[in-house]
Amino acid sequence: MGMKHYPAEFKADAVALYRSRPGATIKSVAGDLGVNTETMRNWIRAADGRRPGAHSAPPAASQTGGDAVQAELAAARKRIRELEEERDILRKAARYFGDGDALVNRYQFVDDHQRRHGVKRLCDILGLARSSFYYWRRTASARAARQTVEAGIAARIRKVHQDSDGTYGAPRITAELRDEGGPVVNHKRVARIMRSIGLEGVRLRRRHRTTVADQTAAKAPDLIGRDFTAAAVNRKYVGDITYLPVSGAKPLYLATVIDLASRRLAGWAIADHMRTELVIDALTAAERTRGNLTGAIMHTDHGSQYSSRAFAELCRSAGVRQSMGAIGSSADNAAAESFNAAFKRETLKGRKAWSSERETRLDAFRWLTRYNTRRRHSRLGQRSPIAYENAVQAAATTLTQAA
Repeated sequence: MGMKHYPAEFKADAVALYRSRPGATIKSVAGDLGVNTETMRNWIRAADGRRPGAHSAPPAASQTGGDAVQAELAAARKRIRELEEERDILRKAARYFGDGDALVNRYQFVDDHQRRHGVKRLCDILGLARSSFYYWRRTASARAARQTVEAGIAARIRKVHQDSDGTYGAPRITAELRDEGGPVVNHKRVARIMRSIGLEGVRLRRRHRTTVADQTAAKAPDLIGRDFTAAAVNRKYVGDITYLPVSGAKPLYLATVIDLASRRLAGWAIADHMRTELVIDALTAAERTRGNLTGAIMHTDHGSQYSSRAFAELCRSAGVRQSMGAIGSSADNAAAESFNAAFKRETLKGRKAWSSERETRLDAFRWLTRYNTRRRHSRLGQRSPIAYENAVQAAATTLTQAA
């Protein structure tokens, strides 16, 4: 036997069950629930706001139960409307989150839709603190001014990066911007802006071995001892040979002579071979650049070209003292190795080889010349080698005049 008095929740659930089954009858649902058919009909009428029939429950009890059901239905409808509104808000907000700073985008969405939905409602749905939103809005003008400044910096960064053939990273670009004048920037800010606009400097490539030591040749002592500095120009040099790959053709080779004081490329030569003439041509070019090399040290690895009799005779005639590091130790000629790595990564830019010998020679000529005149060097206070030498010479002249 069924209950005489049913809780309001039971009645509401019974009505909801009946309405959820379009093909069901009041009698069948009442039978499933174990209640009188007429009682079930009265609950449905009460839920619809109609007067119960003659066989309904006593008027006072029926009215009380109907009011409760109506209140619950009203609350349910309100909650449904809230959920539908929340769904619509989130759909609109999704368009703001395609890219960029997601938090900033959420603030912007609240700002754009606050008149319709209210700040509190939007912040609750998006998981924001209202105080944070209001702070964001208060600082909008300062933020816009900062963004304008950074847009200008970004344009200058793009130009410097392009002028460097896409090779400069944040430190060198920072130095270039400082020399140009304008808003003061540090390398961290430049690095952040570069990341935001998708720019970066070139990276290191794997080194190709070119040194083949002649075990029978005479060895020169190590006069450098891994001290790759010099008190003045034209005192200490390092030299090396590096491999230049050419697609579908015979490779080329570059020999260099680098001043350790200014990092200037004093002499260089390119050929399609690694014979001794290659390094002789590079040292001869350095002698022409400096006028004379008397008393200077020329430090190299133990490659057969540098340990040859012909190269030793050239060094003696030029007044150059030969120096060699340990066999098989790249650290003993690190300055030259570093130069070669920079040259390749900034000319090949990730490619495996040049397309032709002509392209190789022209790329090398352009980069090696710009290296001396324009490329900034971290060891020189982000100045180019020739700019550094000119500054040193100017300072020496000033001291001489003052004395």
